[in-house]
Amino acid sequence: MSRLHLGRLPMILMYHSVADVGDDPSHLSVAPSLFAEQMATLQRLGLRGVSISSLVDAMRARRARRLVGITFDDGYLNVLESAVPELKRRGFTATVFVIPGRLGGTNEWAKGPTMPLLSANQVSELANAGMEVASHSMTHVRLAGLTASQLQAEVRESRARLGELVGAPVRGFAYPYGSMDAAARRAVEDAGYDYACAVETPMADFGIMALPRVYVGERDRAARMIAKRLLYKGYIAYEAIQTQRSSS
Repeated sequence: MSRLHLGRLPMILMYHSVADVGDDPSHLSVAPSLFAEQMATLQRLGLRGVSISSLVDAMRARRARRLVGITFDDGYLNVLESAVPELKRRGFTATVFVIPGRLGGTNEWAKGPTMPLLSANQVSELANAGMEVASHSMTHVRLAGLTASQLQAEVRESRARLGELVGAPVRGFAYPYGSMDAAARRAVEDAGYDYACAVETPMADFGIMALPRVYVGERDRAARMIAKRLLYKGYIAYEAIQTQRSSS
């Protein structure tokens, strides 16, 4: 399953922060009340939100039809505080992509409101709540174009550090900023990850080391969530074509 045809791609939602914020130029946050509405919409559609490791296992068993992957990039504290209770209430799980080199810090790389990241103890709390902890690199840098030694430091060391925190092998990775090239994908696979999530992905790169996702934000009320479900594969194909054009 290293390469995936468009027809076999599951729906994977990409979130970052779940919080009420003011100025948010990067559109990273979804209000807790809206997040609850979005999860309720999935449930009304007969869908169940799951972690990406669970989704990948279901894909391999050809049992992923009614599943939706839910992901959170960066490892914000508000995900533990606001998203996890809502997920647990509905029997959902999710994957949180954590930056082990910035535990207990803030999102200083982002434009917009400063928000705290999970501490080491809170990462363990997240795992104990039934969520999947996965890697978002060691320090949140763009991976495309890095040297082999730089890639190893960002990819392999982050997996080792998180594995120590959660007491289990870390299966997943997400490319910071969606930045990847063939060397980055190869480094992720060589480091022992079982899968990796991307953002906008050229169709030729669709695969278990570059699973495309769809962004979810403040405009995504129930009707838009339903449309994203119905039009997901078309949207992914369109974004893939646009990405390919912009890079050529």
